[in-house]
Amino acid sequence: MKKSLLDIAIEASILAGKAIMEIYETDFNVEIKDDNSPLTQADKAANSVINRFLVETNIPIISEENEQIPYSERKNWESCWIVDPLDGTKEFVKRNGEFTVNIALITKGKPVMGVIYVPVTKTLYFSKMNNEGAYKIGLDTHKFAESIVDNATVIKKANRNEGIIKLVGSRSHMNDETTEYMETLRKEGGEVEIIAAGSSLKFCLVAEGKAHVYPRFAPTMEWDTAAGQSICEAAGSKVVVKETMEPLTYNRENLLNPHFLVS
Repeated sequence: MKKSLLDIAIEASILAGKAIMEIYETDFNVEIKDDNSPLTQADKAANSVINRFLVETNIPIISEENEQIPYSERKNWESCWIVDPLDGTKEFVKRNGEFTVNIALITKGKPVMGVIYVPVTKTLYFSKMNNEGAYKIGLDTHKFAESIVDNATVIKKANRNEGIIKLVGSRSHMNDETTEYMETLRKEGGEVEIIAAGSSLKFCLVAEGKAHVYPRFAPTMEWDTAAGQSICEAAGSKVVVKETMEPLTYNRENLLNPHFLVS
């Protein structure tokens, strides 16, 4: 039986996570890329695993660790995969466990399916095709099984009642603009509780109702956000550009995201 695109993405993410953990437990080397961000053998190994799976779908791939394809070619794509084989390399280097594998399917600029795998805890988050439901499941091993999708639990955003507003922020990228936004929330009458997290786990916290809002007023790339946006939208949240309040879109000419808000 032919595997669905969701099953392919899930299996790719789990086996990429397995490859990451094999390196996580060693004395790995860290390189510094041209943009001053870290790169490890785990990023490369995970990317190799994911490419091997996704190339079989005949859908083009945008990955942080692949050579980027010119927009003159990309702009004609109906659909594409957007991949971050190891989101949170800084967290990986710190060995705090807060890193993920991100795989998203994009159609006409919109994320329509997303998979986020947390290798350290073997936790999988995903959204079904066309964002029809967001789900979470804990695995026993880094192995794919067809029962994963059927056994996963539905997750939904939290309703924001009067009282404490749970704001999720980056462990590595808190800045003045974010602090000002927090003060605005406080002035509107809410007590703000900050929940720190790394990588795309911030999206997952909003999607499963453990946080209400995630403001990101610092640089991110499309592969940092695509999977998380799909899962959050499937769980009932919105991911919008700060300046326009329109949904964040993908496969743009500039793969650098504008500042955005998840709420």
